Amino acid sequence: MTAIRILHIDDEADLREVIEISLGLDPGFVIRSCESGAEGLAVAAAWNPDIILLDVMMPTMDGPATLAALRENPKTSGIPVIFMTARAQARELDRFRSLGALGVIAKPFDPLTLAASVRDYLPAVADPLDELRAAFLQRVKRDIAALSEDRAALKDKAKLPNTLDRIIRTAHGLSGAGGIYGFSEISDAAAALEDAAIAEIAGTGSGKMLSGALDELIRMASTGKHRRIELEDTATH
Repeated sequence: MTAIRILHIDDEADLREVIEISLGLDPGFVIRSCESGAEGLAVAAAWNPDIILLDVMMPTMDGPATLAALRENPKTSGIPVIFMTARAQARELDRFRSLGALGVIAKPFDPLTLAASVRDYLPAVADPLDELRAAFLQRVKRDIAALSEDRAALKDKAKLPNTLDRIIRTAHGLSGAGGIYGFSEISDAAAALEDAAIAEIAGTGSGKMLSGALDELIRMASTGKHRRIELEDTATH
């Protein structure tokens, strides 16, 4: 996972330390601090942060002046900026946003929730598995079409062994991939179909059980009655 680079610009050393500790609670953040607008402009141009936390009240070059200078430089013009200020009245918030700020975080803030407040302003991160999940669902459509043909072919006793072998291979693939991509219902229904086909070959199953398992998987996939569960490693972010 790519770290999110945050540049914090504030003339108060104590506040820079607190914010660095607060944002450091999020393992996905990398933080750099600057003590003045001029220093922040140089670091922003060289480091290219993903977002800038900018104090409003600073000597020599205040927050609005720093933001204006950031926007004038092609290297920094597109970096989102969040103002941090104790002046959080509605009219001030509107003014800060009119200057081009993405948002405003009021002082005082809760150090334990600051990182979450910053994340609220960040765009949602695309799930790297989304494209693979979409491809899997296209595969489901193809496999369901094939299983529908196999469903009809079960009546041909001469072709039954080959038909059952195809059903087992298709169901096995859907069961494994469905679990990986979080489609638990598809995975469970495919596993049940695989078991029913294996039992049919072994002579311990029944045609009714196999047909029922086929119908359930086909119905679920064809009507979209399945859901994707969130994987544990993504739910803990």
